[in-house]
Amino acid sequence: MALKVMTIFGTRPEAVKMAPLVKELESRPEIQSICCITAQHREMLDDVLKLFDITPDYDLNIMQANQSLYTITSKCLLGMEEVFSQEKPDLVLVHGDTSTTFSGALAAFYQKIAVGHVEAGLRTWDKYSPWPEEMNRTLVGDLAELHFAPTRANKENLLNEGIKDGIFITGNTVIDALKTTVREDYVFRTQLLNELDYTGKKIILVTCHRRENYGQPMTNIMKALRRLAEDFPEAELVYPVHLSPVVRSAAQEYLSGHERIHLIDPLTPDEMHNLMARAAFVMTDSGGLQEEAPALGRPVLVLRRETERPEAVEAGTVLLAGTEEEEVYAQGARLLTDQAAYDQMAHAVNPYGDGHACRRIVDAILWKKGLREVPPEEFNV
Repeated sequence: MALKVMTIFGTRPEAVKMAPLVKELESRPEIQSICCITAQHREMLDDVLKLFDITPDYDLNIMQANQSLYTITSKCLLGMEEVFSQEKPDLVLVHGDTSTTFSGALAAFYQKIAVGHVEAGLRTWDKYSPWPEEMNRTLVGDLAELHFAPTRANKENLLNEGIKDGIFITGNTVIDALKTTVREDYVFRTQLLNELDYTGKKIILVTCHRRENYGQPMTNIMKALRRLAEDFPEAELVYPVHLSPVVRSAAQEYLSGHERIHLIDPLTPDEMHNLMARAAFVMTDSGGLQEEAPALGRPVLVLRRETERPEAVEAGTVLLAGTEEEEVYAQGARLLTDQAAYDQMAHAVNPYGDGHACRRIVDAILWKKGLREVPPEEFNV
């Protein structure tokens, strides 16, 4: 009888990282793969499902206008109670640090279903930053039986928290996803992106949306971005603006009306990956881009005070630029003017994966369940 494995995700970043794992699970005859989405994000999630040709078995469709962490968590819990009762999976896989992740793990625990945590062991050690993600992933670590850590440092974090068993170093599944999305002959659906001068200009890809940056930090960041465009004629900023009203309002207030700042709608993952591959560098408060951009040889300036991905800082692919206007501006200006500094970041080795994380994860599951004789090899930089 096949091992019944259910994947659960609800946001676009989760979907990008879980999609190649869903495909890997589907390819294994020992496994019955079941996919459940919460649709914590709706439109952006659907784009990913279409891109990777995934049809969910269950769609909780929880998204509503002005949803709060309370409504997301409670609706996920209630929806998954019903799904688990019906399917009775042998193992539930959740990803990362969203409210869907925490709710999925907790709902599985309530029914004594084993939990596997994909992208386990990331920590900032500040429970309010990123918020609520830091506590989501920490709590899931306590609930999970299998921990798929992207890097050795992530494994060390788990060991230091007293988790001794079921940890596997796999690399990050997002690198697996990039192998299928980035192409030299790619044509963007967003026409502006086909018209940019990627050789004559220095294209800076910008994202900024995290809750802890709302207010003064976001204002500081936006002002620094505006100054970079004004002071460096070679710089051209492309900012796919998050759907959050708070983010959209700030972007319009500080960044609109400049001919070399393009405020565009959110991009599908394949558009984002291919734009990243053509950009000069990335300025972001996102977590995933800190892993993706280095795999494409693109330096990353992180618009946060800390990162749960210190491996990239140590490797030199990522630099913490903080949220103060002068520092953000200075670091952006440095990459625009100092070729040696740029090359040092662009040519550093990406510590996050080799494109085989999903195979390692599924091999680990089969080994732990007695369906494979040898454990998977660990990812090693």
